[in-house]
Amino acid sequence: MIKTQKTVQSCFTHNYYVFFVGFGSANDINGVVTSTNYPHLFSPCLVNKITIQTIFYVGKEQKPKFNPYRYKFIDKASTFASSSSSSFSSNGRDSTYDYIVIGGGTAGCPLAATLSRNFSVLVLERGGVPFTNANVSFLRNFHIGLADTSASSASQAFVSTDGVYNARARVLGGGSCINAGFYSRADAAFVKRAGWDPKLVNESYPWVEREIVHQPKLTLWQKALRDSLLEVGVRPFNGFTYDHVSGTKIGGTIFDRFGRRHTAAELLAYANPQKLRVLIYATVQKIVFDTSGTRPRVTGVIFKDENGNQHQALLSNRKGSEVILSSGAIGSPQMLMLSGIGPKKELQRLKIPLVLENEHVGKGMADNPMNTILVPSKQPIEQSLIQTVGITKMGVYVEASTGFGQSPESIHTHYGVMSDKNELFSTIPAKQRRPEATQAYIRRNKYQLHEAFNGSFILEKLAYPISRGHLSLLNTNVDDNPSVTFNYFKHPVDLQRCVEAIRLVSKVVTSKRFLNYTQCDKQNVHEMLSLSVKANINLRPKQVNDTKSMAQFCKDTVVTIWHYHGGCLVGKVVSPDRKVLGVNRLRVIDGSTFDESPGTNPQATVMMMGRYMGVKILRKRLGNKAGV
Repeated sequence: MIKTQKTVQSCFTHNYYVFFVGFGSANDINGVVTSTNYPHLFSPCLVNKITIQTIFYVGKEQKPKFNPYRYKFIDKASTFASSSSSSFSSNGRDSTYDYIVIGGGTAGCPLAATLSRNFSVLVLERGGVPFTNANVSFLRNFHIGLADTSASSASQAFVSTDGVYNARARVLGGGSCINAGFYSRADAAFVKRAGWDPKLVNESYPWVEREIVHQPKLTLWQKALRDSLLEVGVRPFNGFTYDHVSGTKIGGTIFDRFGRRHTAAELLAYANPQKLRVLIYATVQKIVFDTSGTRPRVTGVIFKDENGNQHQALLSNRKGSEVILSSGAIGSPQMLMLSGIGPKKELQRLKIPLVLENEHVGKGMADNPMNTILVPSKQPIEQSLIQTVGITKMGVYVEASTGFGQSPESIHTHYGVMSDKNELFSTIPAKQRRPEATQAYIRRNKYQLHEAFNGSFILEKLAYPISRGHLSLLNTNVDDNPSVTFNYFKHPVDLQRCVEAIRLVSKVVTSKRFLNYTQCDKQNVHEMLSLSVKANINLRPKQVNDTKSMAQFCKDTVVTIWHYHGGCLVGKVVSPDRKVLGVNRLRVIDGSTFDESPGTNPQATVMMMGRYMGVKILRKRLGNKAGV
């Protein structure tokens, strides 16, 4: 069976998938599906986008061949023919690329799809595809995906020096594959501070939303949170909106009504398949520079494939060709340093040849601290991730996650060191909670999975933290996590705002509306705080009996909401157009360039930025001929 796919642009706002099934050879789709043969499909005012997919059965074959990669331009890194004889040349295309994108993540996918409209693009993604990964695809498996610490997991766990468990994506689609799915735009002030064109921003968000964003169906507990927030004064109610506005609102989600996740990888549907190549399991080792001139000039990258073999991908010599780092707030500063751009002493310590000294690489790291109150329930609770959010004027966001009970049938990968299964944690001392110890425990005890509790986490996220940290290399192995410090609550203002936020959440969970909806017993706040201290898993020393001190509760129970950012800040490491300062033909386009996390949840703006920057690059290079 052979598939071909073509996208036809028209004018209304729906997506249609049209399948043609036939027998014989795989003719060019342009000769099969035309406006003459199928005029009703090509009406100028029928649909916004028609994806025409033709399935041919060759010979007597009756069963369609399943493509786990979904798109024909995705393949394993080992298929790359290397340097001067790249895979493009074997197909009659150029042996070099106009753009090489390091990281097919939340920003990298929309960026590559946009650039491929006019230029040849190579995307190098160190992980696999999300399409056949049940821990990525289904809402019910959200926390299982984060708990999976295997080498093939879509989530790579790390622990900051603060003693807080965290995760970074290792999959095509990036953080949109392992997050809680909430979709909400940045506020206008953020766009203004970023120096972005508001018109293009407002065109780029819908480009994302048309493909992968949905309106959630509110669960009972999300309705309870909505009404309780209004009861305690987080007003007005702004209904369902993508916009960032003060008060209580319902945001978008990348989970559809069946609980299936739609990631940034699906934005590759916009790509020109003739000009895009996506290699999975392609781990970039370093960026290659020509240092013979007055400024270092990027010539390509070296990467290894899934078998450990090295390859070199080369940039075209055409003016405007670039390598673009889109590896996230952990991966991008790490890659710059491994390639010779960063603090001189740190590079010398690891014997990395210095290309350009920049003391700011890896600096200005921040992670929005999250603290939660656990509300137990006697009854099983319908699963939900973030749907309702309270946006307060004190710079705190209140959200909820509920009901992650699992059945054996839904578990596709074993829980690991990141799990909230308290039995496992009570048996392994804090400093020994590593993947090897966890697996040994499982084998020794024939560990049976069960949920430690039924209930809801009502959480608060601290916006705009003042406390800052840094990232540094531990070694030169790109597969290993660097050392990351976020310095949660180091600044006293952050701690005071957390105290105010916990007081607000305490009012929410004891409000009349909340208790009426959930049918929970009204509990003493200190009892809930004590239970929450035990339920929130980190490696920080705890004062379990000191629940009267809200400040101590904040310190003891801090966890991440995975909104960390910084490390390649604008004006320090990159220019406003994201070009790396001091070198030619290199940009960074991802959350590492953010000084703050945009909106209540950043994924909307990171995806928008990929599209936005792609359009800006095309317009700068081609003017009106760019066609975008």
